[in-house]
Parts: sequence; C-alpha cells; structure tokens
Amino acid sequence: MTQAKTGDTVRIHYTGTLTDGSTFDSSEGRDPLEFTVGSGQIIPGLDAALPGMEEGEKKTVEVPADEAYGQPDPNAKQAVPRTDIPEDIPLDIGTQLQVQTPQGQVMPVTVAEVTEEQVILDANHPLAGKDLTFNIELVSVA
Repeated sequence: MTQAKTGDTVRIHYTGTLTDGSTFDSSEGRDPLEFTVGSGQIIPGLDAALPGMEEGEKKTVEVPADEAYGQPDPNAKQAVPRTDIPEDIPLDIGTQLQVQTPQGQVMPVTVAEVTEEQVILDANHPLAGKDLTFNIELVSVA
C-alpha cells in the first residue's frame, strides 16, 4: 500500500468535531479534500498526522487549539460606532459579516457585542481557542 509522505498530494474524507461532540465541518456528501502534505494548506495538527498513513486507512486525530487555529487574539476585536453600520445589516450576536480593511482586503468578522453606541466585531477565526477532533480517511496518495 502507498503511504503518505511530505510533498505528496493526498485526498481525505474527514469529519471535524468539537470537544462537546458537535460537528463543525465534514466532507460527507462532497468530494474528498485534496492538498499537499506539509505545505501549510491545512491546520498544522492535522497535517502532521498524515505522513505514514496508508491509502484506505482511517484514524482519529486530536488537535489542540495551538495546532489548529491558535488562541483568540484580543487585538483582533474592534469597536465600531453603531452609526457606521448600515441599518439593514443584522447585528445579532454571532452573526458573521465581511468587512473591508483600509488596504481593500475583505475579512470575515463575527458580531461579538452590541450596545447603543457601538458594535464589537471579532476577526478571530470562529474555531480559535478550541481543541478539535478529526475522524479522517486517507482516500488516495499521488
């Protein structure tokens, strides 16, 4: 059987869950995820689990937050005057929005807090600070 190694293009099926068992992402019903092992295209903790796996092999990988999306950065939260946000934009806590940086880059943010005067937008990845579990199957190695 072919074993995966750094530099190989692999295809995996996966289901990612949080510590409470809830699923946050899955390739079920979709094509397998394709990427190059060791290239930084996926989170480090999952990437590190692939070398040595054989085609068809399944395993469960525990990925601590520091090897996934890191810890939340308090500097990634920004207060925006509520008057600067158009009235048709929903401001429910947890709503995901996109903002444009002064450099023109589009960035996803989450509504973290809303007061009469301001809205706190959080640019941390939604999975920052969370330990993750992946059930993976190595579909192919090329």
